[in-house]
Amino acid sequence: MIVTRKIQLLIDSEDKEVIKAAKDQLYDWQRICFRAANMIMSHHFVQEQVKDFFYLTEEIKLKIADEKKEANGILNSSRQNTTYKLLSNHFKGQIPTNILSNLNNTLISSFNKEKDAYWKGEKSLRNYKRNIPLPFGAEVISKLAKTSDQRNFTFRLFQIPFRTYLGKDRSDKKIMLERILGGTLKLRASHIQLDKGKVFLLAAIAIEKEQHVLDPTIIAEASLSIEHPVTVKIGRHEHAIGNREEFLYRRLAIQSAVNRVKKAVTFNRGGHGRKRKMKSVEDYRNMEKRYVEYKLHVYSRMLIDFCVKHRAATLLLINQQEKEEIAKEDHYLLQNWSYYSLKDKINYKAEMAGIQMIVE
Repeated sequence: MIVTRKIQLLIDSEDKEVIKAAKDQLYDWQRICFRAANMIMSHHFVQEQVKDFFYLTEEIKLKIADEKKEANGILNSSRQNTTYKLLSNHFKGQIPTNILSNLNNTLISSFNKEKDAYWKGEKSLRNYKRNIPLPFGAEVISKLAKTSDQRNFTFRLFQIPFRTYLGKDRSDKKIMLERILGGTLKLRASHIQLDKGKVFLLAAIAIEKEQHVLDPTIIAEASLSIEHPVTVKIGRHEHAIGNREEFLYRRLAIQSAVNRVKKAVTFNRGGHGRKRKMKSVEDYRNMEKRYVEYKLHVYSRMLIDFCVKHRAATLLLINQQEKEEIAKEDHYLLQNWSYYSLKDKINYKAEMAGIQMIVE
């Protein structure tokens, strides 16, 4: 199973010129990836639709395939290779080919999964923005080692020296990096993300699923609601996880604080324009975000632990789709009941534990 950890990176140098040059290089590569990603999606969309561009007789036979492998093929290489050759012709020498190759593979995989929805009109073609992460293969990371203080790690990526900044790491990031260094975990194709001048590693790590003794005949029925974030029933055992007072009222209290601070923004000290004036508002908004994320992690963990305790191999979310449709029409529910995020966290932890989740 692949999990992702977001780790802040620093350019491992004391020379300001080296740091500036490295960041400028990364931003140049990001601009190229932004252009390349939209080119890839556009070309593959056109390749799928090319038959509609030919208003000829039925005697004309076309197939989007390599002419060397298919009798009616009209391409001079495989479909996947067409866009890689396109990117190579446009950007060779400007960006590492490893980034282009991983970008091409990732986007084609996404396109193939979603193309049926494109034809049915259920989904529009993806449009990539300028803040697109830079994909790369794990093989290009070299010289991974611990720093002298044993708190962080250093490595080289495309010859750029990086150092992790874990801070007061209360998660498992340091442990995972130590296991990657020791060879017990493997790093997969990952991404570099640039955000407001900061650099982050989105590390994709292959880990083994948890081993639990589960009974395929036991089904856990869970219900998500704003009154009780999670209510789960397994046979005669029923358990409510969280309540309205504990989750919702605390969240509304933070939102009220945001509104109070907003009214006082005019009187805040300036000096750096809007950013300085709005700092207190952003601090409270981030407080709400952190609170909600923490609570949803706790609720989803408690739910999966309850299922494991009672050996349930299947987790059924009852009437969830109907509730989501109702919530879309209710602004209050949509704003304050984070059902999408909670459902994703439950699904992730269920997969880790070997539990099959079904949404009803």
